[in-house]
Amino acid sequence: MKGFNSLVLDFSVSILDRIYEGRPIQRFWVLEVIARAPYFAFLSVLHLQESLGLKTPLSNKLMKAHFYQAINETEHLEEMESRSGNRYWVDRFLARHLVLFYYWVMVFYYLLSPSNAYDINIKIEEHAYETYAKYLTVNPNDQRIRGIAQDEINHANELKEAIALIS
Repeated sequence: MKGFNSLVLDFSVSILDRIYEGRPIQRFWVLEVIARAPYFAFLSVLHLQESLGLKTPLSNKLMKAHFYQAINETEHLEEMESRSGNRYWVDRFLARHLVLFYYWVMVFYYLLSPSNAYDINIKIEEHAYETYAKYLTVNPNDQRIRGIAQDEINHANELKEAIALIS
């Protein structure tokens, strides 16, 4: 599945590269809308499992981590909105439809294989870091983006820790 994850991500990135060439803030906004979806999906599944009596000793720890990750991604989204990343209706339309699709894919993926759901999200967080790092080569003084880029690496590492916990 990890190869499939990479294939899906590479395909998605190539499309976003074409759509958002020369529009980094709009791209960041779309990425941040989408970035919250897996954490919401993970939380939804963990809450469902808890409600069905399928709670594990790790459930609370994972729920807490994913809640804070979702909050952090929301802060990133707000930063991109303050930079007018959501100015154009086409970007809002694309992001809102992609996030709906991605959320449900991640719900089912997490139900079937949490480690593979985490794996694809690690790849997405690493891609987000690379996207922000590329922006920083042209805008090295943008400290807020520098902090967001670091958060993306932190999230990837937290997801790696989650895989280690559930394995």
